Amino acid sequence: MTGHPFALAGAQMIALPSGALHWPAERLLCVSDLHLGKAERAARRALSPLPPYETQDTLARLEEALEQTQAETVVCLGDSFDDDAAARALPQAHRLWIATLQAGRRWIWIEGNHDPGPVDLGGEHLAEMSLGPLTFRHIALPGAQAEVSGHYHPKAGLRGGRARPCFLLDRQRLILPAFGTYTGGLRTRDPALSGLMEPGAVAILTGSVARPIPMPR
Repeated sequence: MTGHPFALAGAQMIALPSGALHWPAERLLCVSDLHLGKAERAARRALSPLPPYETQDTLARLEEALEQTQAETVVCLGDSFDDDAAARALPQAHRLWIATLQAGRRWIWIEGNHDPGPVDLGGEHLAEMSLGPLTFRHIALPGAQAEVSGHYHPKAGLRGGRARPCFLLDRQRLILPAFGTYTGGLRTRDPALSGLMEPGAVAILTGSVARPIPMPR
């Protein structure tokens, strides 16, 4: 088994090596911070150019996760698009690809700080969502309990200066890594994360397997 099973508020979940979250009892897959259209936005704003393949790569990995889990509900946990204009500029082929992934599934777009408004794609558009004991939102709220969020793109620094995207888990909350290609990250030692997570929190590293380690502080 390459995923890491854990419980949050009694919900039995699996952190997948891809950075996606699987909730088998609810047949649910959750991903955060896809940032689709990042290369288009960089080109539009005359920023450093990026190879224009990130949306294709992100959707391919999302499709693979859906095939592996056979999820019937998908929660995209905010910042699914790099901005609203990037969502509108998606090529028709990518729109059709998303529609194919949505077919036969409940699909929820949670609002993020990059994409606060609705987009003209299928699915539901919510500020946050509660399911069973858990609340899904884009940005963690201090003091919240049984919360699943994203936004920070957490990365755990390892020996040799390397850093790997990771989930962050304590007794109250789970923060997902960014699923999108070309997304940067925030080290777990940053006060925004170290001050948010409880003592004893773990970082679940992504990669070939999902591996828990003590959260670097």
